[in-house]
Amino acid sequence: MIDKSFADIGAAVADIFDGASIMIGGFGTAGMPDELIDALIARQVGDLTIISNNAGNGEAGVAALIKAGRVSKVICSFPRQSDSHHFDARYRAGEIELELVPQGNLAARIQAAGAGLGAIFTPTGFGTLLAEGKETRTIDGKDYVLEYPIGADFALIKALKGDRWGNLVYSKTARNFGPIMAMAAKTTLAQVSQIVPLGALDPEVVVTPGIFVQRVVAVAAAPAPAGSGESQ
Repeated sequence: MIDKSFADIGAAVADIFDGASIMIGGFGTAGMPDELIDALIARQVGDLTIISNNAGNGEAGVAALIKAGRVSKVICSFPRQSDSHHFDARYRAGEIELELVPQGNLAARIQAAGAGLGAIFTPTGFGTLLAEGKETRTIDGKDYVLEYPIGADFALIKALKGDRWGNLVYSKTARNFGPIMAMAAKTTLAQVSQIVPLGALDPEVVVTPGIFVQRVVAVAAAPAPAGSGESQ
């Protein structure tokens, strides 16, 4: 019997190791798997490479992981928002490395990893510092930059509901990077508000098929922040 559900969130992250690359879903606070991240912090692993849309908000989620000193590198598109003070302080101190990737390129490179592509050509970044040292090519009169896929050892994502096979549905903007990250990681851990019986999810609305998910853990839903576009 296939059963990917975990009753203990600590057990779900127990094999994440020092030096791992980890994709973390979320767009701001919407879709951020805070409880999975808290369990990861409790594991006391370090030297992590975090791939996420931004470098943390306030004191929770990715920001808490950075504050705990567990992150050596961040790959993201938006590192310096007003409340990313933990990343800002460590970056200025030379304690954390940043790879800045335009948001569209970040999504496309993650998708490329999930699709098994060797590389992609993108117009974004051509003629800028972000293209320095990279192969460029003119295709049909338009200039492009060669970018390589971004994969990871693990993906930590948040969904609204899942079943024991790992099929997932999302809530509004909480969907964001979760589906493509699930495809691009070797091991995907999904935090959901509810694990439902097989057959309870309409297959027409399943966004992430269970083949891309290795672990599902149910976490009691907290009220979504006002204006986040997330509803549970």
